[in-house]
Amino acid sequence: MPTRRRFTLTQYLIEQRRRFPTASGDFNALLLDVALACKAIARTVAFGDLGGMIGSPDAVTTTVNVQGEEQKRLDVISNDYFMQMTEWGGHLAGMASEEMDHPYQIPATIPRGKYLLVFDPLDGSSNIDVNVTVGSIFSILRAPQDVIDSGRDVVEADFLQPGTQQMAAGYALYGPTTMLVLTVGQGVAGFTLDPNLGQFMLTHPNLRVPEDTHEFAINASNSRFWEAPIKRYVDECLAGKTGPRGKDFNMRWIASMVAEAHRILMRGGVFMYPRDTKDASKPGRLRLLYEANPVGMIMEQAGGRASTGREPMLTVKPTALHQRIGLVFGSKNEVERIERYHREPNAYKDDANPLFVERSLFRD
Repeated sequence: MPTRRRFTLTQYLIEQRRRFPTASGDFNALLLDVALACKAIARTVAFGDLGGMIGSPDAVTTTVNVQGEEQKRLDVISNDYFMQMTEWGGHLAGMASEEMDHPYQIPATIPRGKYLLVFDPLDGSSNIDVNVTVGSIFSILRAPQDVIDSGRDVVEADFLQPGTQQMAAGYALYGPTTMLVLTVGQGVAGFTLDPNLGQFMLTHPNLRVPEDTHEFAINASNSRFWEAPIKRYVDECLAGKTGPRGKDFNMRWIASMVAEAHRILMRGGVFMYPRDTKDASKPGRLRLLYEANPVGMIMEQAGGRASTGREPMLTVKPTALHQRIGLVFGSKNEVERIERYHREPNAYKDDANPLFVERSLFRD
């Protein structure tokens, strides 16, 4: 019996482009360049310590990125792959990355295009040393018209567009298999890298997030800093069948947002990295432009929901290139419940729930 024919990423993008007969093909070409960068990163990650890729860039001098975080050697290499694979095609006006302080200018010797690329080249890189799944996440925006017309250098303000203006978003997952998950505004598709062909093959043509779930992901070590709505939600989940939710929940935490997002796409769940009181100068941990907005678009296109806890993530107007924000995403009904708890924070007090007065892990 013949095997079912699978589309390659290139064929999938051609099908999508046919909806726009006047399209130039630049958008598809840019996405294929991004996919090439992800293949290069996947190969490098796969070699691990065999390729000398573990640890900091310099054994003597520790480097720190603009976020104040220690850079792993693979952070730097992955960032270089994204730049090298995407700058040359003439499709980009500029790009921005977690690993770069300022927007990256396309060299004057290379034609400039009409798109902006923002990305986190290696999400979850703290997991590299222990061989746990990591990923890359990216978003494509249209450059302002005056940038397209004049070809001028991009500035930070050009990137400060709300998530609703994203033209595409996706992530690559470097796990037991390498996957590319992508939305171009018409649902979410998943592609698996065929190591024999070197091609991303369409294996998950219509990913959907279940509306209900019994799993949640949160870093419990921050519990003492959580706001009341998050404490309420987690306490109710942990109360299980005897609590107000009337069912048992499982708690997960991988410390890689891409891996968390992928699990939620596959089987549902809710991810929380909310605003807390740990550091008053940071209104959240994750970055709006190249983490929260891309995953927000993917979730919304897959029937899920993404939020700050107080408002839809994709409507937030960015104010800075590396702006941080609280993020909740996943199964629609659970995210909406958390939003409702934020609208009624006074309805919950720790003392009102005896189960957690004496023995909750998450009581102040």
